[in-house]
Amino acid sequence: MTIMRALAGLALCLASLTLVAAPALKAGVFDPPHAAPEFSLSGSDGQELRLSRYRGKLVLLVFGFTNCPEVCPTTLATLAQARKSLGAKAASVQVVYVTVDPERDDLARIRQYLGAFDASFVGGTGKPAVLESLRRDYGVMATKVGQSAGGYGMNHSTSVYLIDREGRLRALMPYGRKAADFVHDLQLLLAAK
Repeated sequence: MTIMRALAGLALCLASLTLVAAPALKAGVFDPPHAAPEFSLSGSDGQELRLSRYRGKLVLLVFGFTNCPEVCPTTLATLAQARKSLGAKAASVQVVYVTVDPERDDLARIRQYLGAFDASFVGGTGKPAVLESLRRDYGVMATKVGQSAGGYGMNHSTSVYLIDREGRLRALMPYGRKAADFVHDLQLLLAAK
């Protein structure tokens, strides 16, 4: 009888071990992951900016504009902090920043803006119709809004897309998450085969 109890206890232990799930991402996941839409833009590093250029790296894809008063600088500072926290693994992570304001964001301006956060960040711009098509492919909203001083701002989607080394959309991190949340998810994705 004690052998039967021991075997039953062992079976329960083994069953509970198989039920332990792999650590979950903190970002909202795409289940199943699917191919991230490809694009071709002018890059702030002087090269054509294509998602496929970064195959083999994790890509953090951000949409924003250089005149953004709060959301974009906060997001970029968070991503820079996350990359720094990764140490040597940061070389396997690429931040790609696509403007939603091609009227004001030329390549020189984007390069200078991103350089203030992390010299490895690469930005892109293109013709308004190309950028609009890209936003549609990713489900990104961007709307020009007037301001009292005669200028304008941009209301835009604020989440960060996490794209794996094979170019698949894996997760979407909402605005306002800490660098530690990105580090957690990036380490899991870097460890994935």
